[in-house]
Amino acid sequence: MNTIETMPMALGRVHARRLRELYRSAGWPSQDKVEVELLAAGLLERVTEVSGHDKVRLTDAGINYLALAFHKNRQARSAHETLVDLVAQTMMRDGRIVWTGLSLRAQLPSEPETSTRWKICMPDVFSIRNTTVAGYLEPVVHEIKVSRADLLGDLKSKDKRDSYLNVGGQCWYVLGCDGKGRPIAKPEEIPDECGVMLLEVERLEVIRNAPKRAIPDLPFSMWMALAKSTPLGSGAAISSMEPSQSLLTDQPDPGQMP
Repeated sequence: MNTIETMPMALGRVHARRLRELYRSAGWPSQDKVEVELLAAGLLERVTEVSGHDKVRLTDAGINYLALAFHKNRQARSAHETLVDLVAQTMMRDGRIVWTGLSLRAQLPSEPETSTRWKICMPDVFSIRNTTVAGYLEPVVHEIKVSRADLLGDLKSKDKRDSYLNVGGQCWYVLGCDGKGRPIAKPEEIPDECGVMLLEVERLEVIRNAPKRAIPDLPFSMWMALAKSTPLGSGAAISSMEPSQSLLTDQPDPGQMP
């Protein structure tokens, strides 16, 4: 049976963040739970200055742990950026106009006779149909997740999900895989109001279609945000006159096409 001295320590993002802050700072102690855990794990050590003040500094093990955390972060960003690019290219091949890195103001649900609530949301991929008819724009949000911890944190925030649903007629969660090639979540873990896609090797597979909500026109604030931003290049996009290549959106009735 493990004693308290040999019990394994569960370290996470908050510990890596503290190590980074201490590495960049003078090393003044916080004397809180995170610092105690880092000291117990041997990643920090106490040092008494000539002046008599106590400080903490990273041990060699702490430096190695921080370097590994940086490496994992770079890998996660790379995987995220790759999947964002795959979704964006798929949207452009369907003839849609695509933005990444947008910052949009969304209206959140509120109770009657209460003040309107707003939230700034930043969808990974936002796209609209290439059309001159406002009612046919069909704005779509794709939120890309390659880390289970990031996904679970996102799902805990109903306001964040509601903001995606407000700016998009459809909202999709696009899920990557872990280091063993397994999807980071099961489809049933994603709320029913959102669609689910999985990365299968180098292609996207629709697991559950996203419910579609009609949006008669985009609000003025969104038009302004789109006007100030540059959509991705459409050189790889397939002409709208060609057969649809879409994986991610339901196709309108040909008789309703503008």
